[in-house]
Amino acid sequence: MKEDNWEHRSKGMKCGTCMWFVEKRVDQSKPCPVVAVDRSIGRCRRHAPTMNGFPVVFSNDWCGDHKLNEEKV
Repeated sequence: MKEDNWEHRSKGMKCGTCMWFVEKRVDQSKPCPVVAVDRSIGRCRRHAPTMNGFPVVFSNDWCGDHKLNEEKV
């Protein structure tokens, strides 16, 4: 059986390292039940916003439009 070259392709392509990801600023004085300690929440600004705004994503999500931001690595 051949080895799959694409098996771990998305491993480094997380929203947290993407140039289109804008992290939500969290007020530390108010607990946020949605955001866990190991991942942050933000907006993907890759495409134009819809009527509901930009899509909400977690920093450990990924998609096929990932473009690495070297300042976030």
